[in-house]
Amino acid sequence: MTDYRRLRVALLGAGAVGSQVASLLLRHGDELADRAGARLELAGIAVRDVDAPRDVDLPRELFTTDAETLITGADIVIELMGGIEPARSHILLGLGSGADVVTANKALLATHGPEIFDAASRVGASVYYEAAAAGAIPIIRPLRDSLAGDRVVRIMGIVNGTTNYILDRMDGEGADFADVLADAQRLGYAEADPTADVEGYDAAQKAAILASLAFHTAVPLEAVHREGITTITADMIEEAREAGFVIKLLAVCERLGNGGDESISVRVYPALVPRDHPLGAVHGANNAVFVEAEAAGSLMFYGAGAGGVQTASAVLGDVVSAARRHIAGGTGVGESTRANLPVVSIGHVLTRYQITLEVADEAGVLATIAGLLSDGDVSVATLVQTVIPAEDGADGETARLIIGTHRATDDALSAAVDRLAASDVVERVVSVLRVEGE
Repeated sequence: MTDYRRLRVALLGAGAVGSQVASLLLRHGDELADRAGARLELAGIAVRDVDAPRDVDLPRELFTTDAETLITGADIVIELMGGIEPARSHILLGLGSGADVVTANKALLATHGPEIFDAASRVGASVYYEAAAAGAIPIIRPLRDSLAGDRVVRIMGIVNGTTNYILDRMDGEGADFADVLADAQRLGYAEADPTADVEGYDAAQKAAILASLAFHTAVPLEAVHREGITTITADMIEEAREAGFVIKLLAVCERLGNGGDESISVRVYPALVPRDHPLGAVHGANNAVFVEAEAAGSLMFYGAGAGGVQTASAVLGDVVSAARRHIAGGTGVGESTRANLPVVSIGHVLTRYQITLEVADEAGVLATIAGLLSDGDVSVATLVQTVIPAEDGADGETARLIIGTHRATDDALSAAVDRLAASDVVERVVSVLRVEGE
């Protein structure tokens, strides 16, 4: 057996991911040592309650409630506690003690990333976070390393498995949102309180991380435009299908403009995606990230976006990378924010809309609607009209219009929708969706 140098690993947290990481470190120690060039010794696991039930059977003597002592004696600290505190303080303590840090904490990085990366830079350490953006999918390392010589133009990602499961079921079965959400909670895909997923908070955190890395710019979480999927109905899903689209909750990170006028947009919302686009074929709770770069062209990263053992794979890949850095020596690779591009509001973004209206089925209505759109430099690309017969005893018939617009700024399109909603000829604005991926 090769006599490898030993590196002490401190694990913070033993939940679904942490317990799997500990199990794999213990079971595959020899293989990991061969890959890392160092023996990874699990020094301990810091938890709040050493006697709490675990999903994986682990030696009790590894557990401790003394996180600080464990951290200060470690070469590599793996933070899988989640939340902001005490995770932030523990990571800063580890970096200050000279350890490299591996984390899957998207909320922490999205809100305190610059502070953590600055702390690592000051001591020449590294922070690894492959599991923070898309579970088991390798996307951080390709953006940071493989595409370091290229210019990323755009990222579109399905980065939340819960919402993709819900929308995929609604698309495949014609089911209602509430029914599928209840199934997702029963199957463990959604939390008892699903707000972080269905309102887009989880995806927004991941979008901030991806955009910061891709565009070498610190992107604060509050700069990410966010919308959830709670307003998506079975009728909207069916209309999308008839028009050749599928509805997906997308995280979109986009470089805008050229040269000295460049800026970036970071946004999360349900969007219409062509059914023949690679993202249109992402089913179930899977994640996918579609990257467009100037030289490399279009790249697709697809796989499990969650799950204990799947996410543990990404965490352990980072641990091996950290171990290799320790063996090779030298300072860690810092995060580049030198581009410092401005993050613009969604109003500056050029998009297409699909607008569904209910209107009185009368002469002149279409001309009025076209005029309301053109008043704000928004033009109609497609229009489908369906007459809805009046109910017994009701006066007149109603028409449902599905309007596809040409590209215009989001500000112009939003203003046009407001004019339509206020118009006497429009009975109801049924839905408004943006189009992506064309």
